[in-house]
Amino acid sequence: MRTGGGQPILATGGPRQVDAVAVEHLSKRFVRRSLIRHRPIQTVHALDDVSFSVRQQEIFGVLGVNGSGKSTLIRVLSTLLIPDAGSVRVFGYDIGRDEAAVKRLINRVSVEASFFKKLSAMENLLYAVRLYGRGGAGLRREIEQILVALGLERPRIGQPLEQLSRGMQQKVAIARAFLTSPVLLLLDEPTTGLDPRSKKDVQEFVIRLRDEHDATIILCSHDMDEAERLCDRIAVLDGGRLVAIDSPTGLRRRAAAGAGLPDLTLEQTFIQLTGRPPDAVDVEDGQVA
Repeated sequence: MRTGGGQPILATGGPRQVDAVAVEHLSKRFVRRSLIRHRPIQTVHALDDVSFSVRQQEIFGVLGVNGSGKSTLIRVLSTLLIPDAGSVRVFGYDIGRDEAAVKRLINRVSVEASFFKKLSAMENLLYAVRLYGRGGAGLRREIEQILVALGLERPRIGQPLEQLSRGMQQKVAIARAFLTSPVLLLLDEPTTGLDPRSKKDVQEFVIRLRDEHDATIILCSHDMDEAERLCDRIAVLDGGRLVAIDSPTGLRRRAAAGAGLPDLTLEQTFIQLTGRPPDAVDVEDGQVA
């Protein structure tokens, strides 16, 4: 496995490669305060003693209802939030002590991608990749090839982002992540709200990124079909706690055995594990459902 600078990362003291991500006893809480008296009125445990590891080149799913802790987890992994307890290591680097090194290894795509909306897809991507030190005569051609492969029509590439649909903008966000060649890609519900064709294009590109660029991918979603199609293993979060982790098939078998049934779908498995459907809403980040 390579770092952003092309150097291999190996476990200390031996040839075994480290886990891509190692999370140990991670906790994060938010306190809601009264707007009048500024006193605490509610403490929300967005993440509560969560531990798991992600292997290199794995597509690792995190499933949960809206507000279960998925987005908080992604923000902690991407160094945007400081945890209250526990530790997180990304390819051996501690997210607190080695923040700069971690940031060089990751890229994040969220449900709401940030762009300069007055600029075109091409201009946005040229700006983004040059921040990562990339350049050269063939860069425009490479950007165009990636956008076309994602299903963006060539005439759209030169249009301002504000004139493109959200599905098209999300494809540009995936292309931006692809061009920066992240070692770890964090996807926070990247296909939510996309039409079926756009969703399929993005899912195929996620697999391509893992297979062709040795990327490790963490995918947060409440889309059961997407998780079963893409993920090698899945962690299920409920109320900020990790309630199960296994392959999609393993989760289904365990839940079916517990229910005394021959088989369950992944959605039925999720309901069996959490007691609620995937489109339910929980409490997270100080928000009350």
